[in-house]
Amino acid sequence: MYRENPVTYQPRRLRFGAFFAPFHNDRTSPTFAIERDLDLVQWLDTMDFDEAWIGEHHSGAYECIASPELFIATAAERTRHIRMGTGVSSLSYHQPLILADRIAQLDHQTRGRIMFGVGPGQLVADAYMMGVDPQSLRERMGESLDVLVKLLRGETVTAKTDWFTLNEARMHILPYQEDLEVVVASAISPSGARLAGQYGAGMLSVAASSPKGFEALADSWAICESKAEEYQQTVDRRTWRVVAPIHIAETREQARQDLEYGLMDMFNYFHKFGGSLFPQVKDLDEAIEVWTTGGLGAFGVGLVGTPDDLVEHIQKLQHQSGGFGSFLSLAHNAANYEATKKSYELIARYVMPHFQHCNDNRTPSLEWASSNADRFMAEYMGGIEKAFKQHEDEIEAKKQKAG
Repeated sequence: MYRENPVTYQPRRLRFGAFFAPFHNDRTSPTFAIERDLDLVQWLDTMDFDEAWIGEHHSGAYECIASPELFIATAAERTRHIRMGTGVSSLSYHQPLILADRIAQLDHQTRGRIMFGVGPGQLVADAYMMGVDPQSLRERMGESLDVLVKLLRGETVTAKTDWFTLNEARMHILPYQEDLEVVVASAISPSGARLAGQYGAGMLSVAASSPKGFEALADSWAICESKAEEYQQTVDRRTWRVVAPIHIAETREQARQDLEYGLMDMFNYFHKFGGSLFPQVKDLDEAIEVWTTGGLGAFGVGLVGTPDDLVEHIQKLQHQSGGFGSFLSLAHNAANYEATKKSYELIARYVMPHFQHCNDNRTPSLEWASSNADRFMAEYMGGIEKAFKQHEDEIEAKKQKAG
């Protein structure tokens, strides 16, 4: 249910980025797919996007990045400004000290352009292959995060759980950043929001546009704040990121047409991986209808339209949540690469300026110049006439001197 809540936090410059699971059909070369994602991060950097988040998955074919750290290390060499986050590191599958060391090294290699996104692990198939009980993922995440935040602060940690042991463990190289940003993934359950509050971390709402995730936005932040108060931590909406799948073009018709490339592939993937939870559809029109109304589970309800439609969509998310610091577009490859790049270009040209107020002084400046145009043009023409007269006077003076 949409709630017109007051926007209690509205930054002067809302940050924009992309969240890469990523999704590539199983007919595409994985080498090509990874290279294409690296190219897209470069494009986002060129278009002045702020963030790119890179996922970790180990099954299902479509989400084909196993190590966000390896991807980020390469992407950092090809970009100048964009910050990159693990989106997310699945804490349940990693020995905490080893993961902390990898993140710290990556922070040095990128000169502090890293954000450490953490989660329990999303795909049950991944957990099954590693012999991890899916019901234990969130508990494991909590145990891991508890020691990770201490290690990253330079503390010495001794801890024993039923899946890892640390004996006087400490990092010999701390992160490049003094305060490496830790961000906790939150979907529909309250566990992510609780952990974010407990450790004073940022929050990454990966299911913000799904019906249940959208309805839970305001409650998620309330839970986060409540836990922060309980643990004497501080949380800031500036570090809250919301994710939604979108595709825009110059017209709604063009946006729909662009999805002929790959939206049916997306539905096929979700149906195969999620079984009866996700509907089978007969054609593109039905796929767009399902995606833009009921959505695809945690993948969310898609926005297919124009820059103006996206502005309205983000405003609804702001009102539902009360405000956040970053909007992330879910990278889905439902459109071909050129149409995808065009979608991000339109965000940069028309949507970002609306929420970043970068043109606030430009329009008044034009209006001021317009209101004074007659006076300014008269002075301009007067200057030209004066120059002609000075030139003529100089010639006349030379003639008189010569005569």
